[in-house]
Amino acid sequence: MENQLKYLNGYRQEIKDQVSSLLESGKLQSVLLSRHPQIHDIRTDKALYDYTIEIKNRYLRKSQPLSKIQYDDKISLSHQALGLHSFVSRAQGRKTKAKNEIRISSRLKRVPESLLRMVVVHELAHLKEKDHNKAFYQLCCHMEGDYHQLEFDLRLLLTLVEHNQNPYT
Repeated sequence: MENQLKYLNGYRQEIKDQVSSLLESGKLQSVLLSRHPQIHDIRTDKALYDYTIEIKNRYLRKSQPLSKIQYDDKISLSHQALGLHSFVSRAQGRKTKAKNEIRISSRLKRVPESLLRMVVVHELAHLKEKDHNKAFYQLCCHMEGDYHQLEFDLRLLLTLVEHNQNPYT
């Protein structure tokens, strides 16, 4: 059963047992659909850029600029990542130019907006906090009050996808 719920590894056993029961009875899809009934329409890199910049400008106006925000087909669930924040430094003559980039898994093109937002908020938080520490999660919760619930819901979705039960396909 542990391998069956690999996206819930850090959670208490009672929660994993409840999710396992819902999964086996075929009710986990309806639980997720009741919380997040519709998928978003942010399908292009331009739309993702605009969406991300809007959140950044609202909460992180004074943070470093982002040079690229895009969907990426190469981000796989096998690495348990749905988004990547990279800080790229390039030498140009005597100067070093630094660029921040955010790449979001293309798999998130067909999920509810709230789950996409959670991943975007997570990657934006890395502009200020590089590590997953207390300050990082406080910043995530500042930008998205339901951050932890949405992260859990995304883990439920990943579990459903793993078991060929994606409710959003």
